[in-house]
Amino acid sequence: MKKYVAIIALIGLLGFTNASQAQIKIGYINVENVLSLMPEINKFDSILTRYQQDSINPQYASLIQTYQYKDSVYKDTLKPPPAAVKKQLEEELPQLINTIQNWQQIVNQAMEAKQNELLAPLYRKIYDAIRAVAKEKGYTHVMNKETLLVAPDADDMIAAVAAKLKLTLPKAPAAPAAK
Repeated sequence: MKKYVAIIALIGLLGFTNASQAQIKIGYINVENVLSLMPEINKFDSILTRYQQDSINPQYASLIQTYQYKDSVYKDTLKPPPAAVKKQLEEELPQLINTIQNWQQIVNQAMEAKQNELLAPLYRKIYDAIRAVAKEKGYTHVMNKETLLVAPDADDMIAAVAAKLKLTLPKAPAAPAAK
């Protein structure tokens, strides 16, 4: 029995050492550069601007209008509201003031959520292309270029990923002539 346990342990140890000797190949890419090359990104700013104009700005106008109306009802000295309405307005007005004061933060969150919603399919396409290129070229790891201080140019995956997505890379500027 001890022989079998020793043989199984030896086989497991040999398998572990072979697995640990597997080749590691690291590629890198700047995802934001790929995103900027996608034609869909050109419509992005106009969609966000239209979203702000059509959705967020009317909400703000409605919020201000609601506040002004409720404030005028609360402060009306000619026809004071009933006690129950006045109590309700005393609860609602501070909430409305708080929302108005924090409106820029609300706008930023809404715009960020819309931006994420619009970019999600583009990032999905990019990451699918990165995975496909990594598999084709045998990369075991792919890192964002911004995290690397030094890396060989041969492991930059941007050209292959751009080709996979049918994107055109801008031409690199020519090196200045030596004097």
